[in-house]
Amino acid sequence: MTRTALITGASTGLGLEFADQLAAKRVGLVLVARDEARLEAIAARLRDRYGVRVEVLAADLTEEPGQDRVAARLQLDDDPVDILINNAGFGVYDGFEASDLADERRLHELLSWVPLRLCHAAVPGMLRRGRGWILNVASVAAFTPAGSYGAAKAGLVSLSRSLRARYRRRGVRVTVLCPGLLDTEFHERMGADHLPALPRLAWAPVARVAREGLRGLHRGRRVVVSDWRYRLTTPLTRALPDRLLERLTTTNDRDA
Repeated sequence: MTRTALITGASTGLGLEFADQLAAKRVGLVLVARDEARLEAIAARLRDRYGVRVEVLAADLTEEPGQDRVAARLQLDDDPVDILINNAGFGVYDGFEASDLADERRLHELLSWVPLRLCHAAVPGMLRRGRGWILNVASVAAFTPAGSYGAAKAGLVSLSRSLRARYRRRGVRVTVLCPGLLDTEFHERMGADHLPALPRLAWAPVARVAREGLRGLHRGRRVVVSDWRYRLTTPLTRALPDRLLERLTTTNDRDA
């Protein structure tokens, strides 16, 4: 049976990698991002390379009309979306005391409200069909006192666990993926003057993170911390005091 996946933030980074890996598995795609020209170019490449159906849906998910368009697509029963990947996001580089309040609101809108909105649109149809998969992309920052970014991601982890507990016996699998630092355009879009002074080892390969997320979704896992270096360090967040963790994550809340 042919499956269709809708991916937000599909024009770059982890979202683009999800699109490539799913297309390679012959999964049809609905690509969501703001840049329509870029999405069309990606769609053309994926169609040519993999022979899959690719639909482009340009939408600004920080605005209500864009959210409504994507939600409406998720609610179509005659052309259903089987897999929803909530991946779109951005960060605020300035510290909390100096950040623009409008930016903080947009951040929480995109990282917390939009996944809730789109899950709310997708779940009823998935329940009617008796099947569905939702992958929400959070961050290891969700497990630390990592500013407003970590707070938004923590909310997404909690939402994902709740939906999984409620609906998994009715055929809807919900997994939350928690990556660490990824070498993508994320930092450039934040307007950061420089990347964090961390060794190359700290940065996880995007292809591996996407692969682990999709594998975890397929297996019905609750939370996937990706990759191995973050699986090793995440347990420390339960042992170290918040004051120390906050110091360690002062940079990471802007870069994870």
